Amino acid sequence: MTSRYDLPETDAFTRTYWEAAAEGRLLIRRCGACGRAHHYPREFCPRCWSEDVRWEEASGRASLYTWSVVHRNDLPPFGDRTPYVAAVVDLAEGPRMATELVGAGEPRAGAELAVEFREGVPVFRLTGGGGQGDHDRHRLPVAGGPA
Repeated sequence: MTSRYDLPETDAFTRTYWEAAAEGRLLIRRCGACGRAHHYPREFCPRCWSEDVRWEEASGRASLYTWSVVHRNDLPPFGDRTPYVAAVVDLAEGPRMATELVGAGEPRAGAELAVEFREGVPVFRLTGGGGQGDHDRHRLPVAGGPA
């Protein structure tokens, strides 16, 4: 049996996050002491170290911070998805998140994105707005197609 490296291993703390994702909801954590949101989920605020943090549903909106087209990955099931776009996005609520960019379009720094869920894992799609300059242009690859 082949292991899958794209699906989460949940624990007692992250179960809330992954159950919400399976329902199509993206959760972040917000600190009750300093008010800042953070992602990935932690039991304390990474800014002020307060343990007064709670789950909050995110809007699902983000902007593209950076990306890289992955042409080779030997871990299952990524090899079947190459080329794909690994990305870092700025959530509308403030935190930065590592993810995958899916769908068609031309990624550009600052481009507007919306969350979708693939097998309970959040991924993002271009919504057509925003972005800076044409010097970064690169069409999103189609799996199995030319890169």
